[in-house]
Amino acid sequence: MQNAKILRVHFSESDHFDGKPLYEAIVAKCRDLQIAGATVFRGLEGYGGTGEMHQAHLVGHDQPIIVTIIDSAENVARIIPAIEAMMDTGLIASSDVRCIRVRKDEPAASS
Repeated sequence: MQNAKILRVHFSESDHFDGKPLYEAIVAKCRDLQIAGATVFRGLEGYGGTGEMHQAHLVGHDQPIIVTIIDSAENVARIIPAIEAMMDTGLIASSDVRCIRVRKDEPAASS
């Protein structure tokens, strides 16, 4: 187990940065900065500070998006300013976590 930080970035599916979906821009920036990992989740429904509902509609989509990033405290601190610069509205939440990396590279011995 090792200590790490988890960063959850909450925004809307309709948010963009430099002509592409914001979630794609954030994941690309994480790769550029060699962050350990980032995963994008699409919510079914939600609302934020404005109280506006974000959900799927018949004519379009504006569902909530969460990008989850896990890395060392130092690396998470490096990515936060970059993400803030990309966002117009949203929420960034950070928490301490204990990580357990599971990796089974070698096949089990057969009996």
